[in-house]
Amino acid sequence: MLSILDRYFLRELAQTVTATVVVLMVIVAGTAFAGVLQQVAKGSFPASVMFQVLGLRTLQQLTSMLPLACMIGVLMGLGRMYRESEMHVLMSSGMGPNGLLRPTAILAAVLVLLTSVVALWLGPWAAATSNNLVTVANRSVIAAGLDAGRFTELPGKGGIVFTDTLSQDGTRLGHSFVSTQRPTKGGPDHVKVVTSDSGELYQESNGSNRFIAFHTGWQYDIPLGADNWRRMQYERNDTALSSVTDNDDSSDLAESMPTLQLLHTETPDARAELAWRTNAPALTLVMLMLALPMSRQSPREPRYGRLMLAMATFYLYYVLLALGRAQLDKGRWHHQTAMWLLHIVMIAFAGWLWWKQYAPRKPGNGKPGGSKALPA
Repeated sequence: MLSILDRYFLRELAQTVTATVVVLMVIVAGTAFAGVLQQVAKGSFPASVMFQVLGLRTLQQLTSMLPLACMIGVLMGLGRMYRESEMHVLMSSGMGPNGLLRPTAILAAVLVLLTSVVALWLGPWAAATSNNLVTVANRSVIAAGLDAGRFTELPGKGGIVFTDTLSQDGTRLGHSFVSTQRPTKGGPDHVKVVTSDSGELYQESNGSNRFIAFHTGWQYDIPLGADNWRRMQYERNDTALSSVTDNDDSSDLAESMPTLQLLHTETPDARAELAWRTNAPALTLVMLMLALPMSRQSPREPRYGRLMLAMATFYLYYVLLALGRAQLDKGRWHHQTAMWLLHIVMIAFAGWLWWKQYAPRKPGNGKPGGSKALPA
């Protein structure tokens, strides 16, 4: 049964952690949105699934964001209680260190479980779903920006395409017209005009390029400023659309692999990805343990001084784990023992800080700086 103080601490800490997660998600979403817009501008990212992919990529970043959000939330929540002397009043009323450890342990259990779900299941699912959305959308000319009954600019190609009908899945076209212009060395630019009775969209086997295959029509090659036009009748004529280029977030196949599949995969990238996922819950736990002693401050202490120290600690800790992941990814390490040793060292450091704060004070011995007995 939770006491009144336990419920009070849980409510205050949960509110600050939730607010921190929301703020960090907004920042991460803004960064991801800039990357998505860059792909759309290149013509290699389907705008039709832009917001779905944005949401999924934000979910992917929760694995790295939750440990930091937990540390900042607990640090700010307890720091406010220390600055406003709430903690001092509670401790002078008889609340010992265990009174703070109980609600923090409950919150830690919930947050570690949430981080485990995100790292082991939700993040890989979001990565796989995002890649699948892009792959499926790129098989349709609708994703390329084409629409029946209107002239549409070919992305990145400087041409115009028109079709009178379009199938529901966007893979088959009716009567079509395409006009593109290309420069030539030492001569006028050439305009290529293609008309067809029908067409269909297809991709290369590796999915890197998209083409429209036109069937039964005419192709005209028109040099600007000259009269030597050329006309050719064809049975099939292929026109390239914009290439599908993956960014750094989706190029790693191990990112989208289920965790159970990673357990049975012995490649360096799979070992690195598995290590990163399994270390995320431990990172959350260590950050919470560090936040407890670091949150203690006096009312006159700078408000964000401890926060800057906590951010520097998290950054150093995160970089060391990232270096371990890089060693696994390059095949130099074959196990993640060093990463778990780092967790143990950080847990011991957090425990030492906690003991340092609440250890009994030694009485004075009469030396300079110590307390002296008053003369009778």
